[in-house]
Amino acid sequence: MDRAIWSERMLAALGNGVKGSKWFSLIDKVYRLSTLQAAWEQVKANQGAAGIDRQSIEAFAANEQVYLSELAKDLEQGKYQAQAVRRVDIPKAGGKTRPLGIPTVKDRIVQTAVKRVIEPIFEREFLPMSHGFRPGRGCKDALREVDGYLKGGYTHVVDADLKGYFDSIPHKLLKERIEEHISDGRLLELLAGWLRQDIVKGLQRWTPTGGTPQGAVISPLLANIYLHPLDQRMLKLGYKMVRYADDFVILCQSAERAHAALEEVKAWVAENDLTLHPDKTHIGDCQIEGQGFEFLGYRFEAGKRWVRKKSLQGFKDKIREKTGRTRGESLRVIVADLTPMIRGWYGYFKHAYRSTFPDLDGFIRRRLRSILRKQQKRPGMGLCHADHRRWPNAYFAQRGLFTMTQAHKTASQSR
Repeated sequence: MDRAIWSERMLAALGNGVKGSKWFSLIDKVYRLSTLQAAWEQVKANQGAAGIDRQSIEAFAANEQVYLSELAKDLEQGKYQAQAVRRVDIPKAGGKTRPLGIPTVKDRIVQTAVKRVIEPIFEREFLPMSHGFRPGRGCKDALREVDGYLKGGYTHVVDADLKGYFDSIPHKLLKERIEEHISDGRLLELLAGWLRQDIVKGLQRWTPTGGTPQGAVISPLLANIYLHPLDQRMLKLGYKMVRYADDFVILCQSAERAHAALEEVKAWVAENDLTLHPDKTHIGDCQIEGQGFEFLGYRFEAGKRWVRKKSLQGFKDKIREKTGRTRGESLRVIVADLTPMIRGWYGYFKHAYRSTFPDLDGFIRRRLRSILRKQQKRPGMGLCHADHRRWPNAYFAQRGLFTMTQAHKTASQSR
C-alpha cells in the first residue's frame, strides 16, 4: 500500500468499504508529481527497450524532471495521449515465439502511476486463491497451496487453459468490471485509451478490438480484474481452485466433482466470451502415472513433483548458450557466469524429484569438459571416461561450480 498516495482517510474508507463501492476522484493522485516520480523509479529499475518513439530509459533519465513535469501537466490538463505499442516476437522453447508489446517509456510511467493508485481498490476484493502479479504473492505461494491440497486428498485435478487469454479479453465486459469500483471518468478514459492503443509490427499497424496489450504494465492487473468473478464463482460452489493469472487448476476429491467443476468453468468461460483450449484442458487423477498435470513449470504426477519438459529444455538451452565450445574464456570466468543462473533455477525447482539434479549437473559438467577439450586442442568429441579422469567432478567444485545434487542433499538432511 502506497501511503504517499493513499491518505489515512482514504485507507479507512478502503478498509470499511467506500460509499456505493465506487471511487470518484482518483486522477489527481495519478498526476501528482510524487506519484509519477515513484512510478518512474519503478520503470527505470525494470529497464526494458524503447517504444515506438525510440526514447530509451537512458534518454529519459538524462532529463527526467522536465519530462515528469510535462507528463504531470498533460495529465492534469487532459492532454495526455497514449502512443502506439511496438510489438516484437520473443523466442520460446521449441522454436516458437510469443508476441510482446513494448509501450513507450512515458506510457509505462503513466501506467505504473495508475496501477499504484487503483491496485489497492481491487486488492481489497481479490481472493486468496489468486496469486499471479499481486503484491506479496508469487509462484511459490501458488505451488505451496497446490501441494497442500494434494496432500489433503484433492488429487482429481481440472487443468484448464484459456486460449489466447490476454489477447481475447472483451473490452466492454472488462470496462464494466472496472466501473463497478471506479467512476472517475478521466481515469477510466486513460484505461480505455491503453486498450485501444494501435499496435505496430514492422510495416503493419492495427487497432485491437479485444485483449490487453501483452508487455503493458497495467495488463496483469486488468487480467486479474476480469477473472475475479470466476474466483468468486468457484469459491461460492466450494471448489479448491488455485490461479496464477490465466493459469489455474481446480483440485477435487473425486472424479465426479472434477467433471462438475469443469462444466462450471466451461459455462463461465462461454458467458464471458473466452475460450478454453481443447487440447490443453483436461481432468486426471494425478496419483496415476500418465494423468498428471502441469502448473507453473512443474509436473505433478504419481505422488511426485517433476520439472516439466519445457522448463528442463529451456534451462538446458540457456546452459548451451553460455557454454559454446569456442568460448575463449577461462573456466573460472565461465563458472562465475553460470553459477547465478544455476542457483536461481535450483532455488525455484528445488522441490522437484531428486533424480532431476544429478542428470542436470552431469549435463553442465559435460558442456564444460567439451570447452576444456577444445581449449587444449584435443581431437574429436573425446571419450567420456577419459575426460572424467582428466577433469573429475571435484575439479569443477574446486573452481566454484554450484552443484544442485549436493545442495538438494544438504537441504534434505537439514529437513
